[in-house]
Amino acid sequence: MISENYKVTSAIKLKNLATKEVITDASKKIKKVRKKLSKLQDTMYAEGKYSVLVCLQGMDTAGKDSLIREVFKEFNTRGVNVHSFKVPTELELKHDFLWRHYIALPPRGKFSVFNRTHYENVLVTRVHPGYILGENIPKITSIDAIDDAFYHDRMERINGFENHIQTTGTIVLKFFLHLSKEEQKNRLLRRLNLKEKNWKFSPGDLKERKLWDNYQFCYEDLLNRTSKENAPWYVIPADDKPTARYIVAQTILETLQKYNFKEPALPAKYQLEIENYKKELNNE
Repeated sequence: MISENYKVTSAIKLKNLATKEVITDASKKIKKVRKKLSKLQDTMYAEGKYSVLVCLQGMDTAGKDSLIREVFKEFNTRGVNVHSFKVPTELELKHDFLWRHYIALPPRGKFSVFNRTHYENVLVTRVHPGYILGENIPKITSIDAIDDAFYHDRMERINGFENHIQTTGTIVLKFFLHLSKEEQKNRLLRRLNLKEKNWKFSPGDLKERKLWDNYQFCYEDLLNRTSKENAPWYVIPADDKPTARYIVAQTILETLQKYNFKEPALPAKYQLEIENYKKELNNE
């Protein structure tokens, strides 16, 4: 199974994990996987017992948007919702840090994709702890009160959140798109060099790039602390986009196939009347 090669099952060091892998004909192979996922989506919807939450994290330019487009291309659009979590709104800041993620969870039979996720609350806020002050948390009155223990406590609450939704029928899949700093540079330059890509560039991308090592430290810590058997992380080499997309799609497929979704049977009393229903329609 491809997925087992990327699953975080023990302590990892990001610097020791490859950022580039090239699978031959990945763009062709993903087409077959998409069709299988589409059929599984229909069966899962009909069964109505499970939902699926796909979480995507990665540095800027890691390819999250295009991955969503390519992996879910064959899905019934009514059965999948994509949420991109930005800076919390005034209303969201009046609730606990997981509230806005909880209300975006998929209902049974459907998929949700979190493009940037609840992990931003132990990632961006850890690199920029000043953001925490905007949450107006009791006893947190200065940045000095926000230490490693604060973020580790949040990670434990995230573990609890994921355990809860998993035990109530939400299948959780978490992907970290592991991009090299050199490839990010190339992708940022592409945004600047191609006029039609200029709109994607923001000077803020360069500011965040200077904090690369900080982000890598935070990612490594959260991956090691929050990859659990019921909600594992998969570290996906992201320098080659077609390969990354195929690995993610195949991992989702392999995971869902384990659940053996079944379409519900027509009630027996209707089964007995099928021939009569056919006659009624044919005699119209």
